[in-house]
Amino acid sequence: MDANTHPHTDAPTGTASGVVLRPAAPADLDTVAAIYAHYVLHTVTTFEETPRSAAEWEERRRELAEAGLPFLVAEVSGDVAGYAYATAWRPRPAYRFTVENSIYLAPDATGKGLGSALLGALIEAAAGAGKRRMIAVVADSDAAAASLALHRRFGFTDAGRLTAVGHKHDRWIDTVLLEKELGGG
Repeated sequence: MDANTHPHTDAPTGTASGVVLRPAAPADLDTVAAIYAHYVLHTVTTFEETPRSAAEWEERRRELAEAGLPFLVAEVSGDVAGYAYATAWRPRPAYRFTVENSIYLAPDATGKGLGSALLGALIEAAAGAGKRRMIAVVADSDAAAASLALHRRFGFTDAGRLTAVGHKHDRWIDTVLLEKELGGG
């Protein structure tokens, strides 16, 4: 599970000053891997327990590109400070118009509007790719309040809770599901 968003600012415009949003490139993937590794090893915001290598991230980037799905990075002063992507919600063909979002920020990049900037751009790109609905799966942890607030600011509505579906760092974790209609499809 990696449709988690991490602490962000309350920037109402969804943009952060001096941020460049662009498609992820192979040169970005070492930094993407390092950002994700932090969350894998130190938090419950993702249920993965082993960090992905840069090579695995390159495979993910290629798969998303082949599927016409966005994988974006937020660059600040020339450095990747966060990323977001949309993956297929489920593999069955009937779900082809629904995507799940994932947003991760470098720990020192939170609270600067990057999450809002990435989510806004991701929604726009997914809608532009003909997707109809976006799902967010948020691990109910100490960091969940900021992620839930961010998604709700962008019009996501609560779709349900799955109780104690994850076990990591010696605790059971719920997930909160949110959804947003994108149009398209």
